[in-house]
Amino acid sequence: MDIELPILVTFIGYLALMMGIGLWAYKATDSVDDYILGGRSMGPGVTALSVGASDMSGWLLLGLPGAVYLGGLGEAWIGIGLVFGAWLNWLFVAKRLRIYTEFTDNALTLPDFFEKRFEDSKGLLKLVSAVTILVFFTFYASAGMVGGAILFEKVFGLDYTLALIIGSTIIVAYTFVGGFFAVSWTDFFQGCLMLVALLIVPVAIFSQPETQIGLDNIDPAMLSMFNESTTVIGLVSLLAWGLGYFGQPHILSRFMAIKSAKDIPLSRRIAMSWMVIALIGALAT
Repeated sequence: MDIELPILVTFIGYLALMMGIGLWAYKATDSVDDYILGGRSMGPGVTALSVGASDMSGWLLLGLPGAVYLGGLGEAWIGIGLVFGAWLNWLFVAKRLRIYTEFTDNALTLPDFFEKRFEDSKGLLKLVSAVTILVFFTFYASAGMVGGAILFEKVFGLDYTLALIIGSTIIVAYTFVGGFFAVSWTDFFQGCLMLVALLIVPVAIFSQPETQIGLDNIDPAMLSMFNESTTVIGLVSLLAWGLGYFGQPHILSRFMAIKSAKDIPLSRRIAMSWMVIALIGALAT
């Protein structure tokens, strides 16, 4: 492992900042409500960017650019589907969920909300939803940590296993210590970093003469969103990615935690602007 000093300092500084946010969040947490939902006090900006960062995560920086590199610009239909899905989620789910979860005896989690909303006296709905979230999010969280480890490996030159251990330890630590405040504010900070990176990197790439030479040698079909292999079923399948937003607990919990339902429209505009710009940057990368 051979890491240059500036890169090492940046890496350590980033991890220290994450832990610092976790410690700050710990001191700001006074109740169970604070720990689980930040006391329903999150502002529209923090809510918007924490939704974006937790939603896209490593997929935006690794998955989408990789898919376009291998499959061509036609993979951009995934991004279009995600934009529409996210917008509909903000439009039809966010405000209602924020209001209903507070009125149903201040439900702090989705399983708790389902139990109270549908008067499930036996607790079966709560149990099934909790187990479902636990099982599937184990794989989801694992994929995110693997993506982070790969990113650290490529950017900082760390050994993959070491990067995975360090990243996982830091994430578990600040989440355990700081709860929802820590998760939301670290996601907000990471969302800012992601946006800056996705604005700078494409500009840096396309400012190089080699980029134009490379584009001239690419198969024209790779630069088209439609080609001979494009089918209606294929397009629908790519666009259907956006339907997943309606059932993603880590996104829905952000809706539940925003300070007021009146803040939803502003938060939606911020979130969708961030998402569109970030996706364009990722596609250009």
